[in-house]
Amino acid sequence: MADPVLQLLANGLQFWVRQQCASVEQLELQLHGSSLGLLRGRLEGVSLSARRAVFSNLELERVDLRSGAITVQMGKLLKGQSLQLEHPFAISGTAALSGSGLNRSLATPHWRGLADQISGALFGLTPLQEVRIDGDHLVFRAEGIDCCTQAAVDQGCLALRSTDGQRGYTLPGDPNICIEQATVAAGLLELSGTAQVTP
Repeated sequence: MADPVLQLLANGLQFWVRQQCASVEQLELQLHGSSLGLLRGRLEGVSLSARRAVFSNLELERVDLRSGAITVQMGKLLKGQSLQLEHPFAISGTAALSGSGLNRSLATPHWRGLADQISGALFGLTPLQEVRIDGDHLVFRAEGIDCCTQAAVDQGCLALRSTDGQRGYTLPGDPNICIEQATVAAGLLELSGTAQVTP
């Protein structure tokens, strides 16, 4: 990162990522490419690692992403203007959520509707009181009753299946995001997949 052009772009990208989040405790960016490629408006990719980030009112314990090639407007950036990303680009990676972070997120007004949908599907009633991680299970509570679930993937979306096989719920997905794997272990729900980012 001693290259001044790469450093300039890294600073711009880091500022852009921070703007997308309500808060980020730790953020690391690594650029892949060359100065010549950048001056032609192409970056081969970016690796991003973040810890304890809040994005769209969702508390993320850990995020590790790698992007595909990105087209940038270096002319504007070199003139001191803000970074412009014009074209969609692909990313792949993982995001991990803690039980306490997931519980706080689902309690916010932004996610309350989803929390009620989960509660309605698993219990037939609302509101959802709590969600926690117990071993390799997500445990939901409503009206003092617990429902132990396993995380799975259903057509690119996160799916919850009760351990007794009687109940389940597939969370609504974003057409730009495809979840490929969902696991619960070591106190974390970890999701791996791909996404298409449109600036």
